[in-house]
Amino acid sequence: MYCDREEDRNDLFQEIIAQLWKSYPSFRNESKVSTWMYRVGLNTAITSFRKNKRRPDQNSLSVENFQMADENPEYETEENIKQLHRAVAQLTGVEKSIVLLFLENKKYEEIAEITGITQNYVRVKMNRIKKKLKILMNEEDKIPIK
Repeated sequence: MYCDREEDRNDLFQEIIAQLWKSYPSFRNESKVSTWMYRVGLNTAITSFRKNKRRPDQNSLSVENFQMADENPEYETEENIKQLHRAVAQLTGVEKSIVLLFLENKKYEEIAEITGITQNYVRVKMNRIKKKLKILMNEEDKIPIK
């Protein structure tokens, strides 16, 4: 989600692994290892996304970057998924991370731990994000197809 090209995703994966290795000595067992790993990975991805966003040679996210889980979805469902992906691509980095964690069936408590915000604020942000996604998707529906 944070990289356009496969090479960039591979580079980001390696950077996340390096950051995990580098920060392991500072892991204090105050949370689950998986939560800590998500947090390190998320922070690394957001930092990389911000750095790359400043570069003028970088393209914005497009629907081609997403991998569909279902091999043969019905056309309407596939179009809805593409529309959702385009809407998610327009969110801020933190909003994207919250949505992705939510879509991975993480509980609000885990999302709060990973993102470093309170559980209440995660709920508030999630409600705002849902409204924003509805607006973005409705706006896209109104654009005439040529």
